[in-house]
This record gives sequence, C-alpha cells and structure tokens, in this order.
Amino acid sequence: MATDQPQDLTPPPGVELLRTDPALPPVGVIDNRAPSPTARVVLLLVALLGAFAWTMIALLRGEHVNAVWFVVAAICTYLIGYRFYAKLIERKLVRPRDDRATPAEALDNGKDFVPTDRRVLFGHHFAAIAGAGPLVGPVLAAQMGYLPGIIWIVVGVVLAGAVQDYLVLVISTRRGGRSLGQMARDEMGTVGGIAAMVAIFVIMIILIAVLGLVVVNALGESSWGVFSIAMTIPIALFMGVYLRYLRPGKVSEVTVIGVALLLAAIISGRWVSESGWGETLFSLDKTTIAWLMMFYGFAASVLPVWLLLAPRDYLSTFMKVGTIAMLAIGILIAWPVAQLPAVSEFAFNSAGPAFAGSLFPFLFITIACGALSGFHSLISSGTTPKLLEKESQARFIGYGGMLTESFVAVMALVTAAILNQHLYFAINAPTAATGATAETAAAYVNGLPLSGPRITGDQLTQTARDIGETSIVSRTGGAPTLAIGISHVMSDVFGGSGFKAFWYHFAIMFEALFILTTVDAGTRVARFMLSDSLGNLGGPLRRFKDASWRVGAWICSAIVVAGWGSILLMGVTDPLGGINTLFPLFGIANQLLAAIALTVVTTIVVKQGLYKWAWIPALPLGWDLIVTMTASWQKLFSTDPAIGYWKQHQLYAAARDAGLTSFKTAKTPEAMDAVIRNTFVQGTLSAIFASLVLVVVAAGAWTCLRAVRAGGLPTSEDPAEPSALFAPSGFLPTDVEKHVEKQWSARELTGTSP
Repeated sequence: MATDQPQDLTPPPGVELLRTDPALPPVGVIDNRAPSPTARVVLLLVALLGAFAWTMIALLRGEHVNAVWFVVAAICTYLIGYRFYAKLIERKLVRPRDDRATPAEALDNGKDFVPTDRRVLFGHHFAAIAGAGPLVGPVLAAQMGYLPGIIWIVVGVVLAGAVQDYLVLVISTRRGGRSLGQMARDEMGTVGGIAAMVAIFVIMIILIAVLGLVVVNALGESSWGVFSIAMTIPIALFMGVYLRYLRPGKVSEVTVIGVALLLAAIISGRWVSESGWGETLFSLDKTTIAWLMMFYGFAASVLPVWLLLAPRDYLSTFMKVGTIAMLAIGILIAWPVAQLPAVSEFAFNSAGPAFAGSLFPFLFITIACGALSGFHSLISSGTTPKLLEKESQARFIGYGGMLTESFVAVMALVTAAILNQHLYFAINAPTAATGATAETAAAYVNGLPLSGPRITGDQLTQTARDIGETSIVSRTGGAPTLAIGISHVMSDVFGGSGFKAFWYHFAIMFEALFILTTVDAGTRVARFMLSDSLGNLGGPLRRFKDASWRVGAWICSAIVVAGWGSILLMGVTDPLGGINTLFPLFGIANQLLAAIALTVVTTIVVKQGLYKWAWIPALPLGWDLIVTMTASWQKLFSTDPAIGYWKQHQLYAAARDAGLTSFKTAKTPEAMDAVIRNTFVQGTLSAIFASLVLVVVAAGAWTCLRAVRAGGLPTSEDPAEPSALFAPSGFLPTDVEKHVEKQWSARELTGTSP
C-alpha cells in the first residue's frame, strides 16, 4: 500500500524524522514544535495553582493547613519541572538521537539485554527504585514539622534527584549499559574508579540487606502478607510468557489480566490467613522468610529479565501507583488538616524522639530517597539501560520515574502530618522513652512540648484495637506510622471506621511489596557491578564481562546474595547487632552514593566541553557533598552521645570498665558490649565511606581541570550503531509517532520487517 511507504509521510513544521535505511520507515521522531495556545494556557494555570498552593503551605501558621495543598503543590511543581527543566536538560545536555541503537537493541540476547516496551520499563524502573526510603524517611522527618520536608522533597527532586537519575541513565545507555563503578573507572582513571567501585559495591550490599530486613519484619508471622506477596511470582511468570510468546506486544491485555490476578491475591489473602491450612503454610518465622528471600533474589538475578523481574516489577508498580493514587484521591475527598506545626522545635536540637539530629544536615539524610537517592543511580546504570528501546525515552523513565517516587514521599509525609502529634510520637519514640505500655507512653508524650489535645493510655489502646493490633507504642521505623495514616484517610472515604483494620494490613502489605522489588532489582544490579569488577582484573576473569556467559552470572549472583543474605540473617537472629548495627548508616551511605554518581556525570559533561551547562549536575553535587560530609563529621566527632558514634562508644566503654552491668538503654552487660561493638563498626564504616567518596570527588575534579585546560577530553562513549526499530518517546505517542507506528505495523503484516 502506498500510504505505508516511509517516503509518503511528510512531517509537519518543527518535526524531523530520523532514518537509518531508506527501505525502512523512520526509526525516530524529533519533535521541536512549540506548545499550542491551549497547552500554554493549561501550563499557566498549573503554575498559578501551584504558586497558590505553596503560598497556603508556607504562609499559614499553626496546625490549620489542609493536606490538599500538599498534593496540589507537588503535582503542579512536578508538571512544570518535567515540561521545562527536564526539557532543558534534554536539549542542552542529553541531545537524544533515536537513530542510534541502544544496548537493548544492539546487544539483544533475550536475557539481560532486551528492548522493552517503555510502559513496562517505566513500571520496572519505578518498582526498582521505589523502596523503603520514600515511605519511611518522610515519616520520620515529620518530627521537624511539615514545611522543611515538603520543600526539600518537591524542590529537591526537580533540581537534584530526577536530574541524577535521568543523566546516569543516559550516560550508561551510551556506554553499553555499563555500571556506575565501571564508568567511574573509565572516565576518571584507575584510582578514582577503584575507590568508586569498592564504595559502591559495599554500600550496595548494605542497602539491600537493610531493605530486606524491613520486608522480613513486615511479613514475619503474617500469613496474609506472605501469601499475597508469594502469589505475585507465578502471576509475573505468566505475564512474562504471555507477553513474549502467547500475545507479543499486547501490553494492555496482560496489564488487565495481571492487575485482576493481583487484586484477587490481595483480597483472598485475608481468607487464606483465617483458614487453618493457610495459617500453617504461610505463617512463617523471620528466619525462614529471610532464606526464601535469598532464594528469590538469586532466581530474579539469573532468570531472563523478561520472565520474572520486568513483569513482576511492572505488576508491583500498579499496586504502588494505584495505592498512592487512591490515597491522593482520599485526601482530596476527606480534606484532612495537618496536625503537625510548620516547623517544630525539634528542628533546632538533637532531642527529637523519633531520631537524633537537627534540621541541617539530618533532615536531608533522613528523607533520602524522596528527593535524592544514590541507589537510583545503580538502577539507572544497571537493569534499566539494558532494557531501554530509545534514548529519547530516558526523560520519561529516568526523570519521570523519580518524580513519581517523590510523590510517594509527599503522601508519606502527609499521612504523618495529619496524625495527632501525641499519637505520632507515641508510635515513633523508642521503648526506652515510652516504657512500652500505653499509660507510660501517654505520660511521656504529654510531657513533650507539643500543641494540640493531650492523649490518654485508653486512647492509644483503642487506636491499636481499631487497626487489629495489640499495641502501637514504639512501633518505630516509620512503616507503622504510614500504615496508620493510610488507614485513617482510606477508612474515612472507603468503608468507614470498621475498615481501619483492613486498610492498615493492606498498607503493611503494600509497603512490603514496595520494598521487595528493590531487593530483586538491587541484586541483579550488584551482579552486574561484580561482573565488571572481576572482568577488570584481566586474564581468565576477563570473561566475567561477557553478559551472555551464564556461568559467570550464576557465580556473581551467588556471591552477591551470600553477601547481603548473611548480613540479613544476622539482623534477623541478633536484633542487638548484625544489620541493626548498620541501619543508621543507610541514609548517609545512600547520599554518598549520589555524590559518586553526580561526580561521574559532572566529569563527563565537562569532558564533552559542555561547560555552560555543567552547573546542572554540579549544583546538586555541591549541595549533596555539603550535607553528607557535615553529617558524616557529626556522626563521627559530635560530643553529643545521641549523635556521635565515638562519643557514645567512649561512654559505654567507660561504663563497662567501671564495672557497671547496665548503662542508659543497655540493661545487661551483653547489651553494653553490643553498643560498644556497634558504634565501633558504625564509626569505622562512616569514616571509610566518606574517605572513599572524597577520593572519587578529587579524581573527578582533577579530570575536569585537565579537560578544561585541554578544551575537552575523549570519553568512553561507545561508537554509534544504526537503529532498526521504532518506539514512541513518552507514555502516550504523539500524532506523528502514531503515524510512524502504523507504518511499522503495516510492514510487519506484509512480512517485510527487518
């Protein structure tokens, strides 16, 4: 048919069609058309609405700000940031060319490198990056008030977090999908590269183990949760086979089927948990769950990505995004009012009940993934670039995916802000402060300098009964607070107070599923990192760099799982030590990873001679270094024992040497020894991590200086290979992209596809 021939498509003004073969339809579309008058009016209205929402949040004092304004301000800011700032980055730094084959196309092996539909890949990427951080961090940071948290979460992600994720994804895509550590070595030399690779790998193992412990704690002895989470695995396998062999390309079909099966698994989980056989089969202890998680992590790392990892993460994204969307709708309907002050007095001292530390730097460390996360850079240089169909999709997946996670953090902050202040601190203060009973907890929080109505022990007990729990006192870590906040909002809109218990346990499962997807993707990314590192040693080990060598994939996966699995088992079996020793390092380590990623990006930008726009990655890099190095210094050398590792170590060691059998929160000699050991490990690792990052930054600065003097330096970017496939750039195709899709579809129907 003549209309199906590529030469018959005449692009409108401002649109360029990219071709690599005159016999093929276009493989890419560059659309530089100006926004229509209608679009401009809509963007103006969005900007005005966002400005009004920010005014309401910032200027209204007292506990009278409606939570609706948090939702409106965030969404409007994200839309403006994505449309203008992300577009600026795309045009000035990225300059995508869809006539260039991505690693997914050029190295397609059906296992690790697979061109994946952008919508499925967005789901996988979002599921992989969205772990415990955006759920737990903002809840804990709420003790400082809602205003600092909402500003950093929303503004920080636009200028820092989404920028990092987007640019790391682009530079990895143009380097064969290489890992962040390998790119650091290639671009900054051996010293900086080795320091980066060691720091990244060790921090990665710790992060996966910490995330795993959160899942284990959420699912321990919970037959409902274990059943529902377990069912996502066969559902994902079915989706993978369906999309690859039964109905290729039918994403909408498999989405409907998968979501229906997921909802059935969640709803039936309650029935299973109440049955005798279900309780026997699925009510597992934490050690058993830890072993099962290790087995799952290994399987997800070695199986073809299309079979388990991508469809399961895509499926998980529907539950994640769906739950957050329902929560946002619930807030818009219920109009809850913030109970927390804009800025609390805990922002200016280290006496906060939820965690110790003042607003600067610990607010930014605590919120972590909601605004900027180094862990994301490992996903953006791990699985995602190996699945990306087109360079132009990186903005939608990298920048857009991080904006979506930031919105999750906003929702988490809102759920904490709408709770009674006394209830919030009764949940988040440690047992040593609350006394573990409802009466002693009420007495403790009523003695804090809080506004609003006081709380009684009976009220705390009744709140626990309402959600089907025996106690909510000192349920620290942020996750229970988020679940209680979700149950309050959702029960007000859907079902009434009688459904609080259902919504609470639904939220707990939601959090477990949310976090588990970062464990499986993280394991696969760590496997890639280890393969690159072993391959760099040369000789027989060079074969580890071959992505198609399955023996190497199995060996590296086993090493990675053994690393984080052993730490996870220590945390499960020894609550005083093991992983709990490393938990305080989570936030700082994550932000130090971001510093490494932004250093690599800034170095590459300077080496390419793009000095005028180097401030785009350099700005968040500078801020991140100030925050993380200040936090590391305080954790190491602060004279406040609530903050400083060495000071706490010194006090407990002195108490033990004086013959005391208990000291402060340590009630036994064994507990005292655990604190002494833990603070030593924490302090040592903090010093090592900070030192390694400074080495990486110094190597990057030296490379940038050399590049400026030389007028630019060559980079390790792979030579371009011509593409022979087409895919739209965004979630919805444009009119021109739809026309090109029809050309490719017609070509496939006639059997002339390449």
